[in-house]
Amino acid sequence: MVPASPLLWLPPTVWPLLAELSAALLARRWRLATAESCTGGLVAACCTSLAGSSDWFERGFVTYSNAAKVADLGVDDGLIATHGAVSEPVARAMARGAAAAAQVQAAVAITGIAGPSGGSAAKPVGTVWFGWCVEGQVQAQCQRFDGDRAAVRAAAVEHALAGLCTRVAAAG
Repeated sequence: MVPASPLLWLPPTVWPLLAELSAALLARRWRLATAESCTGGLVAACCTSLAGSSDWFERGFVTYSNAAKVADLGVDDGLIATHGAVSEPVARAMARGAAAAAQVQAAVAITGIAGPSGGSAAKPVGTVWFGWCVEGQVQAQCQRFDGDRAAVRAAAVEHALAGLCTRVAAAG
């Protein structure tokens, strides 16, 4: 169900994902937390755009800085120093930390380089790491998205929600 005032910058494919996620979480009586860096709270904004989301959405952490990742999510600063904030170990730690801090059954984490600057040869603009923690099981995945900053962020939101849907459905 598309909200009355949809977030117009998002692709229309996000709304069916949100409906599916909402139904799956409600059926299990689970709650969700988000931990976002490059998306700056956009996944949380999408979730809370649905009426009734208070029944399944617990909270969102916007941990844009490395210090916030450490302080709010318990990410080991050694992971960031060794691998960089945009990495598999940090995405995993963010997801695990969000689930633990919020005491929820499902969490998603996003850390990436939305651009237009900040990329490197090893991690070009559009590189985004995702972490999902569902019932204590943590998975991570890297994606590279094309386009400008808005396009990378919109694609990251959609991918995060799709990943949640898949993992929540598989868990129970």
